[in-house]
Amino acid sequence: MNTESLNRFLYDSKLRAYSIMRRTTYVLTLTAIALLVLGHGVVKDPVMLRMLFRAIDGIFSIFVLIYLLRILYTFERRKFLRRTWFEGVLMLIVFINQVFTYGLDIPIIYDLFDRIGIPLSVEWYRVLVSMFMLVFLVVELLETRVHLLTLQLKPALTFLLSFVLLVLLGSGLLMLPKMTNSPDGMRFIDALFMATSASCVTGLAVVDPGSYFTLAGQVVLLLLIQMGGLGILTFASFFASLMRQGVGVKQHVALHELLESESLFTAKSLLRNLILLTLTIEAIGAVMVFLTWGPDVRFTDLGSKIFYSLFHAVSAFCNAGFSLYPQGLYTEPVRFSYLLHLTLSLLIIFGGLGFPAIIDLFSPQAMRSRMRAPWRNWKMLTRVTVYTTATLLAVGTIGFFLLEYFNTLSQMNFAEALVTSFFQSVTTRTAGFNTVDISALTVPTLMMFIFLMFIGGSPGSTAGGIKTTTFAVILIAVSATVRNKRNMEIGRRTIPHSVAYKAFSVFTFAAVLNIIFIFILSISDSQFDIMKLAFEQVSAFATVGLSTGITAGLSDVGKSVIILSMYLGRVGTLTLALALSTRASSVAYKYPATHLVVG
Repeated sequence: MNTESLNRFLYDSKLRAYSIMRRTTYVLTLTAIALLVLGHGVVKDPVMLRMLFRAIDGIFSIFVLIYLLRILYTFERRKFLRRTWFEGVLMLIVFINQVFTYGLDIPIIYDLFDRIGIPLSVEWYRVLVSMFMLVFLVVELLETRVHLLTLQLKPALTFLLSFVLLVLLGSGLLMLPKMTNSPDGMRFIDALFMATSASCVTGLAVVDPGSYFTLAGQVVLLLLIQMGGLGILTFASFFASLMRQGVGVKQHVALHELLESESLFTAKSLLRNLILLTLTIEAIGAVMVFLTWGPDVRFTDLGSKIFYSLFHAVSAFCNAGFSLYPQGLYTEPVRFSYLLHLTLSLLIIFGGLGFPAIIDLFSPQAMRSRMRAPWRNWKMLTRVTVYTTATLLAVGTIGFFLLEYFNTLSQMNFAEALVTSFFQSVTTRTAGFNTVDISALTVPTLMMFIFLMFIGGSPGSTAGGIKTTTFAVILIAVSATVRNKRNMEIGRRTIPHSVAYKAFSVFTFAAVLNIIFIFILSISDSQFDIMKLAFEQVSAFATVGLSTGITAGLSDVGKSVIILSMYLGRVGTLTLALALSTRASSVAYKYPATHLVVG
């Protein structure tokens, strides 16, 4: 067969071949995921496990073959390889591993990682490849008619449903027998609580993640934190743009609304920068955590130290606050690793600033632009975010230092007390790590913490609360009202009244929801002090994760209230209101003005 005949054959059979390859990819990806779940979550028999993993390796071989066929059926092969470089590298790794493992009887991945003390390397490899193919499957579905139903929904409603799906999926995985060290497995309400806490990057826990979950369970928890921190839609859209020509106009609208970018033209570039910057910060953070554990912190092997470093770096940047130590970072000797505390503080601050601010501050394009024109200021959102965050950090640090100097800080010298105060100020507004015993704090400190948790982080971040910009706008509106000014002004700019309405709406929603939930908790869990219940509730709503130690002792009703509070706090009360609202039939009218006495 000559080249012309081959090209004609490929052209004539292209549509049919692509249809077969797409359907085969669907079936095999779902099969591989199911086999992985069985292997890591259910099956314990070694012979059965060997058969399952060989079946998964067989599926991987078919993936390589399908990728080669796609190259064959593509007429512009160089452009195709540039567009699918990530998938190509992954398929090359799979091909090399299959040849060495089954052709030369040399388990190359196992040998390579076992030499540096990283166990379960082959299992990690299979999980990563399968997760990639699952994302690939989602992207394929987004490009077909399946995505039409999704795009007909409001972006806010799609955002809400994506978190519900993630929580339910995580709950099911955590209930599998091999995910926990408990012989009886995990109850549904507890699995739902942990999955919600991880997906909503809160950090409240009804069990100790380090001892209760196996390594597989901890990996599921880590994936839920990462997916919940950045959002499922962000990941799916990013991989769609990475592996294909891009996302459509409606996806851009959704990203514009969810990422709060300034225009549709910046939504796509913001998305790519967001993912790459996040992974870069987390990678650098993991290395810094690895180097700052301190000499007294012991690990079983190098692989365990790497995993602990990665877990705590991701948990810090995503503002989740989960720790694999039984008492969190208060566990000895980690509580004395002050360099580690400062490293985690930086990661928490970066994660809580918000992606628009991070990109404006640290993206290469923005930094080059400021080097060319040093007189140019940050964007207004960045300025408000940074200045408000710095003010709240200073207030929290000084307040904690003064209130706890003769209590939880009494056994520390001045420098240690200052670092601890700064760390608790950072983590209280958003992350939920603790280096002191929260149950031993004084009532004034708990009240200050409730105030800081309620404000939370910044918009577009992984943090919860009403957000720093909401707090700033409310203060500016109050100041303008007291001074009898018609307009609200900041940095020689006028804030529209619609922004103030939105800020007061967020504040009102948050305040009312917290009051209602605290009232329900005072009935369902009356054995606990009202201050502890209020602290637990605000911590859940602000997705902070700090607790006075009552989480595991809550009733099922109490746990359900906290679960709902964590979910509403993560997706945002205003997002929920917008998703459930209907447009007014007409707004082209105005009633006569009236006067009401206020105050």
